[in-house]
Amino acid sequence: MLLLIRMTLLLLLIVSVTLFGIVFCLFTLSSKNRVYYLGRVFAKVAALFGLSVEPRVSELAKTVPQAVYVANHQNNFDLFTLAAVVPEGVVTVGKKSLRWIPFFGILYWLSGNILIDRANRKKAIETISQVVESMKKTGLSIWMFPEGTRSRGRGWLPFKRGAFHAAVQAGVPIIPIVCSSTHDQVNLNRLHNGKVIVEMLPPIDTTGLHETDVVKLMATCETLMHETKQRLDQELAQP
Repeated sequence: MLLLIRMTLLLLLIVSVTLFGIVFCLFTLSSKNRVYYLGRVFAKVAALFGLSVEPRVSELAKTVPQAVYVANHQNNFDLFTLAAVVPEGVVTVGKKSLRWIPFFGILYWLSGNILIDRANRKKAIETISQVVESMKKTGLSIWMFPEGTRSRGRGWLPFKRGAFHAAVQAGVPIIPIVCSSTHDQVNLNRLHNGKVIVEMLPPIDTTGLHETDVVKLMATCETLMHETKQRLDQELAQP
């Protein structure tokens, strides 16, 4: 019964938020904070799934005017958990196929997010260069999932280099964001589904780095994020 209630409410929310969001985006096309405001709305939905989300944001991260944010990507619940720490002045970079998702796709595009063709490596590289130019012109930050796709309980997927190339080319720091494990955590027939911690770590400086430093930068960030996720999971596992 609880499952049916939740799915009904979720459907109503998706339709209402999408319609409201489309209207909102059309009236705020010049705003740099469309993703931020929509994120505030999506963050509220976590409670519908019985999740309690604790956001933790580094004080150093709050002072950075522009950055490349990178987050681990686990499942569809990321939309509602990671949204708790979405900063102002940011857009996400996602795969082109997102635009075909009913309701969500058009909202994703209208809110200013960037769609890239990940299946075509040459086009993806060209798009990263365009993203960097856009960052320099607009002052916007970007948010990427370096794993490239949802891990769906398969563990930590290897990082791709795009986000790190973008940070080095734009001369902005990398800010890692880590969400504790949510794989198999949610049972829609259960009222309470526990706690989730989303932590935004201090920025990783890219000043003076070159393209030849990207692999090392990526490895450093991946290790840090992996260790942080283990720490968060261990914390939540304690009675």
